[in-house]
Amino acid sequence: MTSLFLRTLRDDPAEAEVVSHRLLVRAGYIRRAAPGIYTWLPLGLRVLRNVERVVREEMDAVGGQEVLFPALLPREPYEATGRWTEYGDGIFRLKDRKQADYLLAPTHEEMFTLLVKDLYSSYKDLPLLAYQVQTKYRDEARPRAGLLRGREFVMKDAYSFDVDDAGLERSYARQREAYLRVFARLGLEVVVVSATSGAMGGSRSEEFLHPTPVGEDTYVRSPGGYAANVEAVTTVVPPEQPLEGLPAAHVEDTPGTPTIESLVAHLQEAFPRDDRAWEAGDTLKNVLVVLRHPDGRREPLAVGVPGDRDVDTARLEASLAPAVVEPFGAEDFAAHPELAKGYIGPGVLGPNAPLGEDGERAAGTIRYLLDPRVVTGTRWVTGADALGRHVLDLVAGRDFAADGTVEAAEVREGDPAPDGSGPLEAARGMEMGHIFALGRRYAEALGLTVLDENGKQVTVTMGSYGIGVSRALAAVAEAGADEQGLVWPVAVAPAQVHVVAAGKGDDVFAYAEQLSSDLVASGLDVLLDDRPKVSPGVKFKDSELLGMPYVVRVGRRLAEGVVELVDRRTGEVTDLPVGGATTGAVLSAVRGG
Repeated sequence: MTSLFLRTLRDDPAEAEVVSHRLLVRAGYIRRAAPGIYTWLPLGLRVLRNVERVVREEMDAVGGQEVLFPALLPREPYEATGRWTEYGDGIFRLKDRKQADYLLAPTHEEMFTLLVKDLYSSYKDLPLLAYQVQTKYRDEARPRAGLLRGREFVMKDAYSFDVDDAGLERSYARQREAYLRVFARLGLEVVVVSATSGAMGGSRSEEFLHPTPVGEDTYVRSPGGYAANVEAVTTVVPPEQPLEGLPAAHVEDTPGTPTIESLVAHLQEAFPRDDRAWEAGDTLKNVLVVLRHPDGRREPLAVGVPGDRDVDTARLEASLAPAVVEPFGAEDFAAHPELAKGYIGPGVLGPNAPLGEDGERAAGTIRYLLDPRVVTGTRWVTGADALGRHVLDLVAGRDFAADGTVEAAEVREGDPAPDGSGPLEAARGMEMGHIFALGRRYAEALGLTVLDENGKQVTVTMGSYGIGVSRALAAVAEAGADEQGLVWPVAVAPAQVHVVAAGKGDDVFAYAEQLSSDLVASGLDVLLDDRPKVSPGVKFKDSELLGMPYVVRVGRRLAEGVVELVDRRTGEVTDLPVGGATTGAVLSAVRGG
């Protein structure tokens, strides 16, 4: 440590929001270069390389072959697949001196596809699994939490190429099992959940989430084994109801009721029900948003949901990707005078809006999407499109319709699982990996075909598999940390053993150096605190902050023939006799742990 490029800090960085961010900066593993961009210092880089090693070993074990693409890529392949536009503001675009367009790669489906197209032409060449470990770039609007949500990050992305769907299924299953082994070796608990594919596309995808309160993803699971990101949860649709015998819709004065709460209270007083009290779920809430499409076009949209639920923006965006959801502002209301704010009903929306003189929907009519629970025959109380007025007994399928349905309402604990496996419970998680059954989207767009065994040209089917390497490092730091500092597992620690020379005598430093040399000769990575004129207390605090799994304290008890072995993960202290057996005892502890 007298020569190590390291400086530990006593105070937390001002911008740190989560434990991993705070401790990785304080312990000298990373330094902030810009928002969402970090410099790796020697100890941090050693951990990063160890995480990469685990990932590489498991990829190689399932037949993966490593390549490395540039991060600076031309526009044309992404234009061919539509993602140059679909990514919207989420990628870094730039021009060279000749004004040609480039991007900093957020992911590499297009480049892998073109590489295989360039080199392979027969079914005999497949299956193929190729991967890389490389820096990626995404223009996060709000980078936060250190390495957990940055603009520059290290990712492993792998891609499978198969001649048919059955081959893709096998490749997907192998990657899924490999991911579980990776996270087990890193000591990270993960839950595998169904997910949406977003801009990636494909027929199926799953996320590997690490359960943690600081996670940005909400997922749900049921007692029967169902698990999904809330964005991927599908609503259990109730059966349609007969239309015969239902009362006619009627508009009533409901002054001062612009909110669901005020409306329910008024209904209870002015229009009491015979069977039960009015509930928020009896009302239909029409929420207005603006969709900003990747080409910059703004589209107003109305979403009808039961009044006891809010619109979940993440679910709505997942359903309507790649569009981004924005608020419906004052200027938007001004552009649509037909909207009675607080009293908006289906009557002016979508197919219910008055037709023009030509019998066609008027230009500028707001598209209208409904929650799947709003089925034919269900009765609702909703806005009558006039201030202070609502319509009661408005029946779906008889009195109003929509342009379609959308999964946008919030998912709640206790909701039924889509597969009938019981009520859902919610938890927070951090995405560690994501796998996609891409199918033929990229191969078709870029012309990747091979000759099958009958000599016929067939389009290759693909899978894509990503692990956030730098994010996994932060998750390991987050999961293992305690009040004193970092606590690394043996598999990824920058050194398995931290030898601390905690004394003033030359004999203490000499023995600490000899023990360190013996441990290195035995195959261990060792960090030696040989700093002179630094108090034992400071050295012990630094050893706790830096987080090596085992600490050997060589101090005043050396005169008694004893050194102390500390298991940083448990705090257990073991006295070891000085001599030839010391190295063996430390080796045994490390390899057993």
